[in-house]
Amino acid sequence: MLDSNNLSPRENQIAESYAAGCSYQEIASDLHIAPSTVRTHLATIYRKLEVSSKVELASRLSGSIPAPRDEVDYLAIISELALSLEEALSREKALTEVLRIIGASHGDLSLVMPAILSYALDLCDAEFGILFEYLGKKTYSASFTLGIPQAFQTWLNDSGTFSVSDQTGLGRMTTQREVINIIDVKSEAIYRTDDPLRYATADLGGARSFVAIPMLAADQLVGAFTIYRQSVRPFSDDTLRLAQIFAAQSVIALENARLVGESKQ
Repeated sequence: MLDSNNLSPRENQIAESYAAGCSYQEIASDLHIAPSTVRTHLATIYRKLEVSSKVELASRLSGSIPAPRDEVDYLAIISELALSLEEALSREKALTEVLRIIGASHGDLSLVMPAILSYALDLCDAEFGILFEYLGKKTYSASFTLGIPQAFQTWLNDSGTFSVSDQTGLGRMTTQREVINIIDVKSEAIYRTDDPLRYATADLGGARSFVAIPMLAADQLVGAFTIYRQSVRPFSDDTLRLAQIFAAQSVIALENARLVGESKQ
């Protein structure tokens, strides 16, 4: 087994839980610490044990002796850990800042939604995003956009309220009430039809990879949070989870605006 002198008791707890498959949030909940603290401990653990993955961590905890590494390997591991830690801190800072903006906005969505979209595009590495308002009966309007190509923006402005077919990403999301992650919008059969939304998305917007996240309030669909990449780069599971958090914050902002409006009335 691992020499107990290498890790502190707390580090041992975190290392064993993480190697067993627990998430940052689960470990944080069990130990009554913040997820970011778990991430900081893991960076130290990886450095002490000279590992660079969860698989290697589990192997070391089981007593395996690590293979020798040269200086280049060590520098690569340190760089990767440093970048990963910075990314985690950036995510936490962004999510905290969005909640602060929502609280200070007094229901002004024009202050909140651009900030949410901006952080989402930055952290999810996407070129543009749209927050669609759901109007019922598979109809939508684009309430807020950011980074969108002008030709696509013009199409949305001219369309105003538009219906979506069942084959589009928005159509599938509306029916299934689930995240729709499309690897390449031009590879799907609907692109070879005359569907206006898919034409606008792919040809006017230049979108290739795309994700649509349902925005739900009390089980009611209120909108869709969508982000787009203009090259074929599918969104990973981790990125989708992050995007879902921004979608949830958008719902909080919408509900906050509604409550503020009602209180003024």
